[in-house]
Amino acid sequence: MKLLHIIASMDPASGGPCQGIRNTNPELTHNGVSREVVSLDSPDSAFLGMDDFEIHALGPAKGPWQYSAKLRPWLVANMSRFDVVVINGLWLYSSYAGWSVKRELDKKAKKKGIFANVPKLYVMPHGMLDPYFQRAPDRKLKAIRNWFYWKLIESRVVNDADGLFFTCQVELELAREAFYPYHPKKEINVGYGIITPPAHQPEMDDAFFRKCPQVKGHPYLLFFSRIHKKKGVDLLIRAYADIVNKQIAERGEHYKLVVAGPGIDSSYGKMLERLIGHYPDLKGNLFFTGMLTGNVKWGALYNCDAFVLPSHQENFGIAVVEALACEKPVLVSHQVNIWKEIQHGGGGLVASDSIDGTRTLLNTWLNLPGHQKEEMGKKAALVFKDNFDIQRVAKHFIKAIFSQH
Repeated sequence: MKLLHIIASMDPASGGPCQGIRNTNPELTHNGVSREVVSLDSPDSAFLGMDDFEIHALGPAKGPWQYSAKLRPWLVANMSRFDVVVINGLWLYSSYAGWSVKRELDKKAKKKGIFANVPKLYVMPHGMLDPYFQRAPDRKLKAIRNWFYWKLIESRVVNDADGLFFTCQVELELAREAFYPYHPKKEINVGYGIITPPAHQPEMDDAFFRKCPQVKGHPYLLFFSRIHKKKGVDLLIRAYADIVNKQIAERGEHYKLVVAGPGIDSSYGKMLERLIGHYPDLKGNLFFTGMLTGNVKWGALYNCDAFVLPSHQENFGIAVVEALACEKPVLVSHQVNIWKEIQHGGGGLVASDSIDGTRTLLNTWLNLPGHQKEEMGKKAALVFKDNFDIQRVAKHFIKAIFSQH
């Protein structure tokens, strides 16, 4: 079977969707699925040529719609070579181009009375139908824009596709709330996952403690994501200042907080720096490391006491799953869409995406006996193996494609 992914970018820095494609490829290849990708990246992008599948880079894309004049002609010439096409993401030219070319192929096939060489078309929204984006107070103008765009174009992309693929059950259910008319032909929870992290090695510890020597020998909580308003970093800092440092003062503990990820130079990051200025006790206990990769990243994960993400919206949360795979309990909000799997498996704590909810997460964690924290870490690893291990997820994805084809 031949599979084509349409995606805006395969740049590893662009986030989860492109990494999900890479993660599943070995298992798909093992099961006889041949995959290609068409993207809107510039053909001279440094990351091209490093994958074991072909990427057709037809960019650079232009403007906020990510338009490329090369994409539609390429799809017209090549789409019929594939058995299945998956559009990754919405609201960009790539989803419109994929839908419109598939529609043309359907019309030609019916006119000629033949139905061969017309692939099945699926859409994988990757959280882009989450009602959060229509309800968030700071997105009112974008919400109006999206509503008009839905009426004109995106509703046809979603409702005409042979089905929608979702990363988890909560994403599937939330997608029904944002727009109407919403009548997809099929809704399929194909799951999502990561490759099992490399085993813990001493060089990982050395790499991280060189990066952040202040936390060596101290327990710490780890936030690992973009520094963005959606992620609830301000909630975490306020809750940490209210609870953790109070316990430091009362018990003489030195429980640290590490905030790892890009974005401290953004306007939101500057706001956080002003917020921190109101809490002088945070000095020496809160550390921003910037983006972490490789051994430094794994050292941060393997050495933390727990991972924390009080996000206002998180479709999946690859970093959350990486923490689970490292046997680390995760403290997350109900807006992290895999919270049910975490709660059901006992791999972490869940609360609301509010200051009170974040305080509850930290307070509950800090007051757990040591043996319960250790047991939660073991359960975290089982949550990963039972739900997010890439071999299991890839087999489910393959089954979904074959059963629908």
